[in-house]
Amino acid sequence: MSDRGATTLDAASVARAQRRAVWVLSLNQILGGLAFGATISLGAVLAAELSGDESFSGLAAAAVTLGTALVAVPLARLARTRGRRVSLTTGMAIALVGVVLVVLAVAIDAFALLLIAFLLVGAAQAANLQSRFAAVDLATDATRGRDLSIVVWATTIGAVLGPNLTGPGEILGDAVGMPPLTGPYLFTVVAQVLAIVLLLTALRPDPLLLAQQVVAATPVEAGAIVRADHARAARFAIFAIAAAHGTMVSVMAMTPVHLLHHGASLTVIGLTISLHIAGMFALAPVFGILADRIGRVPTILVGQAVLAAALVTASFGQESTVAVTVALILLGLGWSASTVAGSTLLTEASSEAQRTRRQGASDFTMSIVGAAGAVLAGVILGWIGYGGLALVVSVLVVATVLLSPLGRLPAGKREPRN
Repeated sequence: MSDRGATTLDAASVARAQRRAVWVLSLNQILGGLAFGATISLGAVLAAELSGDESFSGLAAAAVTLGTALVAVPLARLARTRGRRVSLTTGMAIALVGVVLVVLAVAIDAFALLLIAFLLVGAAQAANLQSRFAAVDLATDATRGRDLSIVVWATTIGAVLGPNLTGPGEILGDAVGMPPLTGPYLFTVVAQVLAIVLLLTALRPDPLLLAQQVVAATPVEAGAIVRADHARAARFAIFAIAAAHGTMVSVMAMTPVHLLHHGASLTVIGLTISLHIAGMFALAPVFGILADRIGRVPTILVGQAVLAAALVTASFGQESTVAVTVALILLGLGWSASTVAGSTLLTEASSEAQRTRRQGASDFTMSIVGAAGAVLAGVILGWIGYGGLALVVSVLVVATVLLSPLGRLPAGKREPRN
């Protein structure tokens, strides 16, 4: 079954293609997470080394986030015209060039080039974000949340393993004569190349191109891939995803600084962030199944309740390392529920003609809000402290609840299903 010329569009063939896409994309997320984790973990160190000023260390992460935002919409447009396979591999290829430039920048001591390189590396994150949408191109109402969440969950493996490759990478880099602190990027290159090869060879048929064929051949009906458009629900989904991301990034980014000022060791800080990351990804399938069972909007509201609990715990327990750690875990869980259910809602609230455009806009908005949140959080932390930051950020949670379309959907329709 080819991408454009597929004539077998029966339900069984489409279901098989969907299962294949989910597993291929999950493996891709493991490799992509591995590559990205190994890359970004040293970004701050390299930025400080090449600039000669630790105050510039955060520019590496800022460049990656900006790169993610800038590439999100073009990759979505490319997916619309050429399919997910071409779009995802293009993003990863751009990032691969960025990784090579990172090593070159360190070798020639060029700080400006380093920032440009990390800007390109952001394309990998944009591709990773788009993968969750690719996982539901062929999904139906019954499994859409679950399928998306499986791909999100797969990110856990790479995200946890990637930063731990720094030590072995340095040893390997020294052995082959690479510049100091760039050895781990050997793992990045290998993982990125394997991910590209995997997508090019195994993501067949292309899920988005096949979905477009299904749309052309099938009337709108309950549970089908073909859907009417629900712009209001889609706008809410974009807002909910971005607000949850802004909430999470704002508090998470300031937690290491807060804990360090309260005497926590680097080991404790590392454990706290690791548990937070586990909260973000490890239970994603649970929230995916919940979204399929009770609905997308109700699951988003569950996420808001968990985020609110996290912010209250962080605010009133700011003097306790244990309380802050619990807050970070809850923060990850709330983000997971909101992102999984919000991404699922965005997909099914959008007609095929609008879907990829809105998905690109969502990833762009999510990245920009996250970057702005990280910057503003530092200002707020210095102004009213960690507890005050948590309370200020709660405005995003309240806004998401108030904007929820749950009570305004037509009778009997808790989600935009047709």
